[in-house]
Amino acid sequence: MKNILLLLILVPYLSIAQTKYETDFNKFLNDYDQYFGYLKERKIDIERIRNYYQDDVKTVSNKDEFISLMEIVINEFYNGHISLNTNISSSNNIIPTGADIYAVKDGQKYFISDLRKGFPAEISGLKKGMEIVKYNNQDISDAVKKFLPKSVDIYNQEMYQYAINMLLAGKRKTKRKITVLSKGKEEEFIIDNSDFKMYEALIEYKEVDDNTGYIKINNSLGNSDLIPAFDKALDSLFNLKTIILDLTETPSGGNTMVGRAIMGRFINKELPYQVHVFNEKPYSTVRKWIELASPREKIYKGNLIVMVGHWTGSMGEGIAIGFDAMKRGDVVGTKMAGLIGAIYILKMSNTGIGYSIPVEKMYHVNGTPREDFIPSFNTKNRDETYKKALEMSKN
Repeated sequence: MKNILLLLILVPYLSIAQTKYETDFNKFLNDYDQYFGYLKERKIDIERIRNYYQDDVKTVSNKDEFISLMEIVINEFYNGHISLNTNISSSNNIIPTGADIYAVKDGQKYFISDLRKGFPAEISGLKKGMEIVKYNNQDISDAVKKFLPKSVDIYNQEMYQYAINMLLAGKRKTKRKITVLSKGKEEEFIIDNSDFKMYEALIEYKEVDDNTGYIKINNSLGNSDLIPAFDKALDSLFNLKTIILDLTETPSGGNTMVGRAIMGRFINKELPYQVHVFNEKPYSTVRKWIELASPREKIYKGNLIVMVGHWTGSMGEGIAIGFDAMKRGDVVGTKMAGLIGAIYILKMSNTGIGYSIPVEKMYHVNGTPREDFIPSFNTKNRDETYKKALEMSKN
């Protein structure tokens, strides 16, 4: 009898130890079901995801295995704004921040559409327009399946777009081998990120000619130190007729304070630049508001050209649609990173792993979803964008 009682006492504790990963997995999905702002638009079926992975979660025996599994689960949402706040040695780079190649699917083939300026993929010798046929010796059509959602029956173009670019971003500090077709023959390129250093400064600026100044932000829109650095750059170019503001290297988002500080130097009155929508699901209510930018410091009144691209993400995207909404400058470039929403960070109860959820939906003031915005002056890649910006500066 004593043995039976002891067993009854121990079973709940054993059950808790065995199911803590299941508990965190379910919390993650429950939070996405309640707070994710894009379930309907992206046709995400939370219960189907839960059912697909629940047996896999039961086999997890340690935290690293759980992280690896959750990184696969995240692919079900197919957007770079969704990630864990931790990683392990086998983790993939996140996109767009960790990517230096932008590829597109055309029919059943994949082509390099853009390369990040001065990054390892470009340094390796890869060129825009090349057809990719293999990744690390695996046929590209098979390799890309690793990052496609597993719980769906039909893949759309956006899913393929996410998957190919996640694949090509590669694992952290690991060499990549990309095989392309060049003049009918296969050619291999080895990309080594190990010694690569991204930036030497938050910002770069120069006089292009007697009439044009150029300011490039180096992925620092989340750093408040950028504000005085930007002021110094703009003030040094203040008397020039045109400023080119380069946002093509802002993949990691940022915050609205820095964004509003930048926009505030170019407007002479308070103006709306972005719309936020928060769906309060438990109460069937919706909270919606328009965010404003206000004039700040000495206002630059000359011409403004804003460069954007595949590595313009989140707050960079917000600044771009803001300038477009305020009719203060011409936006030139490719489609941007398309990072959905404003993210909130939540945490799992047992493992303590944090994860981002795009909660607030973001819109241009004209009603266009931020992730769907196309620049008025549309280009194919970063080099073409810079060339077009220079042409526009001479008009």
